[in-house]
Amino acid sequence: MNNVSKILFLAMVVLFSACHSRELNTKVSNTTGWNYYDRNTTNFEAIEGVGNVNPPGMVPIQGGTFTIGEKDEFLTAPRNAANRSLTVSSFYMDKYEITNLNWNEYLHWLRIVFAESAPELIEKATPDHKVWREELAYNDPYVTNYFEHPAFSFYPIVGVTWEQAMTYCQWRTDRVNEMALISAGAMAVPDFQALIPREWDDQEREEWETQYGYQLVEVEQEQSPDMMDGEDLPPLYRLPFEYIRDKFVFNTEKYLVDESYNPEMGRRPKRDSYGNDRKVNLADGVMVVGYRLPTESEWEFAAYAPVAGEDGLTIEGKIYPWSGYHPRDLSKANVGRLQANFVRGRGDMMGVSGALNDEYVITAPVDAFLPNDFGLYNMAGNVNEWVMDVYRETSYQELSEYNSFRGNIYMKPKLKEDGSFEIDSLGCVAREYSGDDDKRDFRDGDFASLLNTDYPLDTVGVKNLSEVKFDPTDILAPRITKRTRVYKGGSWNDRIYWLNPSTRRYLDQDKCLSTLGFRCAMSTLGDQIPSGNK
Repeated sequence: MNNVSKILFLAMVVLFSACHSRELNTKVSNTTGWNYYDRNTTNFEAIEGVGNVNPPGMVPIQGGTFTIGEKDEFLTAPRNAANRSLTVSSFYMDKYEITNLNWNEYLHWLRIVFAESAPELIEKATPDHKVWREELAYNDPYVTNYFEHPAFSFYPIVGVTWEQAMTYCQWRTDRVNEMALISAGAMAVPDFQALIPREWDDQEREEWETQYGYQLVEVEQEQSPDMMDGEDLPPLYRLPFEYIRDKFVFNTEKYLVDESYNPEMGRRPKRDSYGNDRKVNLADGVMVVGYRLPTESEWEFAAYAPVAGEDGLTIEGKIYPWSGYHPRDLSKANVGRLQANFVRGRGDMMGVSGALNDEYVITAPVDAFLPNDFGLYNMAGNVNEWVMDVYRETSYQELSEYNSFRGNIYMKPKLKEDGSFEIDSLGCVAREYSGDDDKRDFRDGDFASLLNTDYPLDTVGVKNLSEVKFDPTDILAPRITKRTRVYKGGSWNDRIYWLNPSTRRYLDQDKCLSTLGFRCAMSTLGDQIPSGNK
């Protein structure tokens, strides 16, 4: 062996001696010495190595420290975003804003499943088309076409409330996990044909009702013109809403916490360490954690994308999600190109004919313009976006130093008298909380939100005015409540000031706008998302 070979050999010995195996393992307990998976003992199952499931349509965002809050001083702007340093854990964020196509897929599913048994659920999920109406503008084409015409398929959904957005997140979680279980062989594809009303003979109907404990619902039928007088139509029956809710529609939380719940179309191919059938659980690494709206700190972190350079430092003080302080791209490849969809000045929505600047008079497709350094599109302009937080003017002064969020309500599953889980009207596990578990007003230093501004303006019919709080001088006071939510990002109808990710506005969670949409986020489990250079 020559000298070079000896040196290489010694280097490899040193390298492999440094790369020792991990002391912690899932074969034997490092605290008791008992073996795992030993049927001669307790047969405890120890699982490791199940990482995060990459959710479809999302970008992994590695968390870190950054400065939240205002990056510049505007004398006429509200001072509701004092800057401070905090840390955000890694999470996932939708690459694009939720589109009309995404929402129509959601509505289509609701129509297929609930059109016969619960049409009110479809109506509740339908966007408000009237948000496009404006007293002194002709927007009828948007009112009638924006949500459903394929020309707007990849444009962002608007006219949805915070509550509707949160319900969509739950629906998306259930559908993604349902597909994951189907792909893993743990569940069969639902038989959507069973939802179509059909004929049942008396014996078949009686057997079904006895087996499942639900009553089939007879469908009223109209006489056709070609029918003979006195001719009876064969009775048609459909599945009742309660059965569809409890047995047909997959719900993630119910599947995980209620051992007795197993959809009719489901199977249990997993085996425990004793060889018994069991459900798939989160530890199997099949299902996603759950879609939700991003917190305000997550959204602002994702918008600024404070990615460290080779020196390990990030650029602080950025005004917009892109690098630099200008609305136009200054790089050689895209010099002069606008980087967002917004209003440049009075009446300038898209530039002059023949030389359009941002090219869109209202919203733009969600993949228009260049992404930021995290690969996220339209984090400024196009539409504002809902976040989870309850609005308070002083929130940035009271924030936790990590994973900051205002809006916590600590809820727990609601149990029946027999100890089983109570199911709500939508088929989810019903939840409840005590007054002490509602933290939306925790350390609320916002004086405006504490004012009682709910004064009646019409006193007609009030017999005793002395019993009514009445302050006509305060009718314009802000009505900030526990239901007031934050939205961020600026829109197609905003000046550039609102494109700064630190700016904040608010709206009641049951209201909607033509300038307001959303995208989803998801938490990670275990280790942080690794850096791109590792």
